[in-house]
Amino acid sequence: MDVLDLSRWQFGITTVYHFILVPLTIGLAPLVAIMQTMWVVTGKDHWYRLTKFFGKMFLINFALGVATGIVQEFQFGMNWSEYSRFVGDVFGAPLALEGLVAFFMESTFLGLWIFGWTRLPKLVHLATIWLVAIGVNASAFFIIAANSFMQHPVGATYNPETGRAELTSIWELLTNNTALAAFPHAVAGGFLTAATFVAGIGGWWMVRNMRRAAEIRTSEPEEAQRLENDARGLFRPATRLGLMVMIVSGIGLFVTGDVQAKLMFEQQPMKMASAESLCHTETDPNFSILTIGTHNDCDGVIHVLDVPFVLPFLAEGEFSGVTLQGVEDLQAQYEQEFGPGNYKPNLFVTYWSFRAMIGLAAGSAALALAGLWVTRGGRVPDQKWFSTLSLVAIPTPFLANSAGWIFTEMGRQPWVVHPNPTGVDMIRLTVDQGVSDHAAGTVLTSLIAFTLVYAALGVVWFWLIRKYAMEGPQEHDAQPPGSNDDTDDTQPKQLSFAY
Repeated sequence: MDVLDLSRWQFGITTVYHFILVPLTIGLAPLVAIMQTMWVVTGKDHWYRLTKFFGKMFLINFALGVATGIVQEFQFGMNWSEYSRFVGDVFGAPLALEGLVAFFMESTFLGLWIFGWTRLPKLVHLATIWLVAIGVNASAFFIIAANSFMQHPVGATYNPETGRAELTSIWELLTNNTALAAFPHAVAGGFLTAATFVAGIGGWWMVRNMRRAAEIRTSEPEEAQRLENDARGLFRPATRLGLMVMIVSGIGLFVTGDVQAKLMFEQQPMKMASAESLCHTETDPNFSILTIGTHNDCDGVIHVLDVPFVLPFLAEGEFSGVTLQGVEDLQAQYEQEFGPGNYKPNLFVTYWSFRAMIGLAAGSAALALAGLWVTRGGRVPDQKWFSTLSLVAIPTPFLANSAGWIFTEMGRQPWVVHPNPTGVDMIRLTVDQGVSDHAAGTVLTSLIAFTLVYAALGVVWFWLIRKYAMEGPQEHDAQPPGSNDDTDDTQPKQLSFAY
């Protein structure tokens, strides 16, 4: 592999590793805030225990997310210096806002939330976790605004003297219609991930406690009663909360995905034609569910299973009378506009990542429907199959989010800054134009090093999450702070980091 391929592999690997953690952070922060709010409003002990339980796993995920995300921005100067030179004045603005506004906000208030349980008034402490949730999602917005410039450059002009893009309107950059469509879709995906995580763990614990209680009911009646109480009063509310958020976020994903798809058909027709392996321009083509072929030869792909009306609706909201451009026709058009070159993305990756993004979400849908049924009317399930489904469903939204990110980025190839069909003609850049002039051996060394480090961090993340999920809420989390003494817990105390 040459330096371009190695640089792409390095950025792709580190990005996918990092993005596994991002959706859980986006969605779990608000869910923990909701749990703490329920405790403050109702005074019920189980909401406090759930806040501490899932809050601990949020902190693990946040910490590992920061560790894996640090490398991302540095790579723009390391491996993609020509890209940074070309659009640094524009691309750097939302990244600076992410660091100066969002990350400082979330990290500051997260520290107050961690160390303020017994030192801040209850409502002030509650406000800190909500500010963390706002900061996490604001961070996501600024990152998506930066990425959306790569998908659809706006708010900038091309300076022929310097050969660079220059920012003309930060407002246009932040209100890019691509960003406004992508952000709610990403947030909905984050909520689906976190809700599946909460419901999956809660569902597993419900079944585990009920089955264990049935086994020891005769020999250890008190312990059996405690397990049943936890299943009914602790894990069922968590599961129900997760299930309801899954339904709402699932609907949000459908609506925002439809909006984003229509925008992509307009702004990046090659990406959407590749997602369908639509080789030639057709009127009212069917939506492909299954194909046979390597996709390397577009005309060699055989559409085995497809359905009518779906693709025209995705493109323009109409069920018929819609003409969509094909890959080969767009290739000829781009050669006329931009000169000789291959303007097709990897058809195999684009096609299947699009279907993986949609198909893997079925895991969350299955858990949501089954969970709402088995917990209806105050029921607490003890069926082994529901425990298995709860665990199997947890990774599916993680994988769906990663597949969606791969589709978004790989489908844009060979552009690192995709031409805006209505924007400044010269603000465009191919991937091979944006790579740094490094020796291939240097990039290979860093690729191996980062891959090994990220793999180790991935093992640590999985081990910690599994460890604390299996332990469940601890005994010392059973009572809110100050409940066993006569101190006034509503008064602030001096902050100390000896926690």
